[in-house]
Amino acid sequence: MKAKYTLIIQYFFVLLFVYAAISKLITFEAFQVQLTQSPLLSAYANIIAYLVIIVELVIALLLSLKQTKTLGLYLSYGLMVAFTIYIYLILNYSDFIPCSCGGILEKMGWSEHLWFNIIVCVVGLLAIYFQEGKNNKRFILSSVLLTVLSTGIVVLLFISSEYIIKRENPFVRRYLPHGVIEDQTLDLQVNSFYFSGYYNDTLYLGNHTSPLRYISIDQNFQRQDFQIQIDSLHLPYSQLKFKTNYPNFYLADGTLAMVFNGRVDNSKEQKETKVWSYKQAYFSDFIPIDSTTIVFKGQSSMNFQNVLGIINQDTTTRVKLNPDLLQSDSDGVFDTDGILTYSKEKQQLIYTYYYKNQFIQTDNHLTLLSRQNTIDTTKTQGINSAKLSTGENKMTSPIKAINSKVIAHRNLLFIVSNSMGQNESQKMWKQASIVDVYDFTSSSYIGSFYINHLGEDKLSDLIVTDHYLYGLFDKNLVRYKMAISLTSKFR
Repeated sequence: MKAKYTLIIQYFFVLLFVYAAISKLITFEAFQVQLTQSPLLSAYANIIAYLVIIVELVIALLLSLKQTKTLGLYLSYGLMVAFTIYIYLILNYSDFIPCSCGGILEKMGWSEHLWFNIIVCVVGLLAIYFQEGKNNKRFILSSVLLTVLSTGIVVLLFISSEYIIKRENPFVRRYLPHGVIEDQTLDLQVNSFYFSGYYNDTLYLGNHTSPLRYISIDQNFQRQDFQIQIDSLHLPYSQLKFKTNYPNFYLADGTLAMVFNGRVDNSKEQKETKVWSYKQAYFSDFIPIDSTTIVFKGQSSMNFQNVLGIINQDTTTRVKLNPDLLQSDSDGVFDTDGILTYSKEKQQLIYTYYYKNQFIQTDNHLTLLSRQNTIDTTKTQGINSAKLSTGENKMTSPIKAINSKVIAHRNLLFIVSNSMGQNESQKMWKQASIVDVYDFTSSSYIGSFYINHLGEDKLSDLIVTDHYLYGLFDKNLVRYKMAISLTSKFR
């Protein structure tokens, strides 16, 4: 009876491992990507993809030979213990739970898979016990050693993979399962809108081609149009930008050092403004902090390099620059260029470089809090530029920005990346934008997700609220629901 039980378990393992290995080989590329997305083994995805298949086939061969079937049973038990510990760590210690594996267990959830593995380990151990007969000492010693060794290997892989992903930066993305799910779409009729801010679940959008008009979109996707009234219409405005920080809005043209402000918290379609700042500072971008303060990106009059500064209407010295924040690696203009974003909840400003893997975190007074790196490995790029007779700087050898869009919400930073990581599909990059998510308060990478193009239209802008992520695609506004694993990171 014992011999028959052992034989049944022996051939069960043969069928299980052969089937598993063949199914992985048939869908090898998908299997590699799946391992890459694992929150525990991302750094070793390429090696483990080959190693698991080889080990499964070798064990199946050992089980099929009379001389090595005992060794095969021990190795089967050890491998199943490793798989079991892996699933336990996924369920209890990983940042997120990835999609279930394919093959024979495709329909199982992670908890069911864990129990399946535990049962297989128990029946495998019993088969070894029957196979060893009276040799109880070898059975106990070998079983304990295999259990400790298998557990130790998986735990060490987990710890070292975490270290590599978060510290050594090999640029391996972790894709969050169901990162965002398309919820609703609104036709805006024109393609010149951009996000300027939000309050609760009401969005505010400026218009590039009609800068004196803006719209609001409420949570029911109802649109309302507004007209901004300003004085000094004779000035040659060329870069008017609309930003909101509820209940205020700001309309500014940094080339003229002109800033107007008004209020969005009323239903009047005609929005009156007053001059908030004039001739105090020239800038290329700005972001409002509160009713008396804006942070801006401008150029130093000393060396014409990018510099961050503050206009504060409550201080004696209205304009303050911090020339030490932006660090140059080459020309000082393009290599320090980047994107301003602000977390109102954390009262922190984030400046993300376009051309290198770094963002800067400051407080409301532009005091440096930290410099953090993204998962991209581009620490610096050699940028060649020339200054034209007009005073304008131009790249002489254009390069592509690695970070294109950035938005902060609470403790999270969402970066639309232009860089492809390891083991990523060229096909997917052609049909989607990739968003990398960071927790800037804990200096950690959370994960990444796709935002598919809307037909031929690519993502042109995005904004995040407590409940949704919104994207602009040409003339369309799309609302997405965010995965629980992502919203749970808000704090």
